[in-house]
Amino acid sequence: MSSPVPVPPSDDDRQRAAEVLQRACGDGRLTLEEFGVRVGAVWAAETHDEMVRATADLLPAPVVGSSVTVERVVTVFSENKRRGRWRMRSPRLAVRTVFGSTELDLRSMIVDEPEVEIAGGCYFGEVKVIVPEGVEVELTGAAIFSSRSMQLAPVPRVPGTPAIRVRLQTWFSSVEVVSKPYALPQ
Repeated sequence: MSSPVPVPPSDDDRQRAAEVLQRACGDGRLTLEEFGVRVGAVWAAETHDEMVRATADLLPAPVVGSSVTVERVVTVFSENKRRGRWRMRSPRLAVRTVFGSTELDLRSMIVDEPEVEIAGGCYFGEVKVIVPEGVEVELTGAAIFSSRSMQLAPVPRVPGTPAIRVRLQTWFSSVEVVSKPYALPQ
């Protein structure tokens, strides 16, 4: 006697699981990177059990001491790197770089907004923004005697990830936006 063929999860089931993951990300229980990996697993799941594994360990209580809250990054005659687990106070992050270098790694950032804006200016300096693969990014702003580059992996957008809007006015500066893959747990 053969075992029954498993029924794949419905789109509604997948959507509900993605919403659980989105809430967990907004509560600080998942980083943006963890969210992306798990929501990708939900949409790729061929069985209900595979989909449930992506949300099984999420508890209702937030992680204690999970993040540093940031509302602006100011760099003057120095280097400033924002990496690791951190949270934005609002959906807008103000960035000012003058004769310096700023690096923002958004892969472990905790966010519960559908859109994140990084806005400000860079004067005689450089700004580098690292995003997880599968996140939509827009790079705009005046560029006077400056260079801009955006190197995103040619992968489909991960459902439920926020859109990242980088709006920087630049004078004699460079702005670079790159995507890097999620680090899978070992």
